[in-house]
Amino acid sequence: MESNPADADEKLRTAFLLDAQNKAAKLFEEIERDLIRPGIYEKTLSDEIHELGEKRHGVRTHWHKRVVRSGPNTLRPFEDKPPDRMIESDDILVVDLGPVFEAWEADFGRTYVLGNDPKKTKLRDALEPLWKTVKARFDENPDMTGEELYDIACDEVRKDGWEFGAPIAGHIVGSFPHERIPRDKITLYIAKGSDKSMNCLGKDGSKRHWILEIHIRDAENQLQGFYEQLLV
Repeated sequence: MESNPADADEKLRTAFLLDAQNKAAKLFEEIERDLIRPGIYEKTLSDEIHELGEKRHGVRTHWHKRVVRSGPNTLRPFEDKPPDRMIESDDILVVDLGPVFEAWEADFGRTYVLGNDPKKTKLRDALEPLWKTVKARFDENPDMTGEELYDIACDEVRKDGWEFGAPIAGHIVGSFPHERIPRDKITLYIAKGSDKSMNCLGKDGSKRHWILEIHIRDAENQLQGFYEQLLV
């Protein structure tokens, strides 16, 4: 049987994206081990992350701004620019990076807890299981729309006792720079109003690849956490 060039190309694209994500995961391991600590400001940590990525991993470009937020700043929307804050000894911290490895984008986000506050650790520990639950529901019907998956994410988070803390639950990702439609804030996102099948092809005729984000908010204690990676 002859091989299908389109299938071979798609396998290669998927492999590149997974490789970029694996490199991002390694970078995050080093960030947690070597950089995250109390007594420094968020901007200082962000600058150290940039230096670490460039020196150890050759990351010169991030396709979106580096996000390092702690405590009450975790509640602020992605687009905000909250005041720089010192990371405390009993804090919650989110890190969201979009490093470009060679020509391929990663988008990786994790939540960390400094100290042993049970409210913060409970929130952090809920993130990955919720991400896996939402992914499993997507896998049952990959032709669903972005709005349908957003509603599923919100529903699963509510069932687990939290609020969903963002207007999106993900977006496309790809080679740098990935597909964009000028001024379009919906079509390429997992969000309300995203009414096209997530399985439809991109402008270049290739399969779209998606990032799934889980944002959970503890409204009572004014905390928020975040977990994102490839929906593959």
